[in-house]
Amino acid sequence: MPNQPAHIDSPVAPRGDVASQTARAFIGIRELLLRGDFARGERISELPLVARLGMSRTPIRLALERLAHIGLLDVCATGGFTVREFTIADCLDAIELRGVLEGTAARLASERLTGDSELEPLRENCRHMGTLHRLTIDNFAQYMDMNEAFHSIVLDLAKSEMLRRQLDQVNSLPFASPSAMVFPTQILAQSDATLAIAVEQHRSIVEAIERRQGTRAENLAREHAFIARRVLELCLSDTDALSRVPGGPLINVSIR
Repeated sequence: MPNQPAHIDSPVAPRGDVASQTARAFIGIRELLLRGDFARGERISELPLVARLGMSRTPIRLALERLAHIGLLDVCATGGFTVREFTIADCLDAIELRGVLEGTAARLASERLTGDSELEPLRENCRHMGTLHRLTIDNFAQYMDMNEAFHSIVLDLAKSEMLRRQLDQVNSLPFASPSAMVFPTQILAQSDATLAIAVEQHRSIVEAIERRQGTRAENLAREHAFIARRVLELCLSDTDALSRVPGGPLINVSIR
């Protein structure tokens, strides 16, 4: 009987493990990019990230490809990736696009609402947010959670997986996500006024969805996204503030 080949353990990790590691790598590298650990235009190599994040090359490579897909990295003609440089116009366009998508989400939510009880999570969110009169170190994390939850619930009510995918991609870009502008409002003098406007706009969006006023809900949600534009413009006149917000180091303020 011929000798059977010896069993050799496969070096390839199970598919589920790779997916999990890739997700962790994506989050970790994205945080490094938005924090400014890599300079604009800097070439990103896999091996240093393998050592830094403590994982194999496969999830690192897949995470880099995903970061290029959402626009945080550029693909080099000779292979590999470089850190993307954003212009102010890029950031303003991203905010504009989020406004369009979230406006669509609010309109669809009003059109697809099946019962008043579906709105209770949004109402509860607004009640809690209304108890905050200013952003402080003590309530900052709480506000971040409530703000993210509000936008997530509206998207849930829109009942559109296609819309969710597009918003996920836009929200990955600097200054585009609902929470991207929360941090700088905490350190800018106008934070109290900005917070008051945001809270009132949340209430108005809920009211429009409740009354099945799709066009009004859409317009309110689009206007609400422009708070990010207002805060970005304030940050551009405050170098310290801009350096502290996610993605700030990736923006070349000299290019309009």
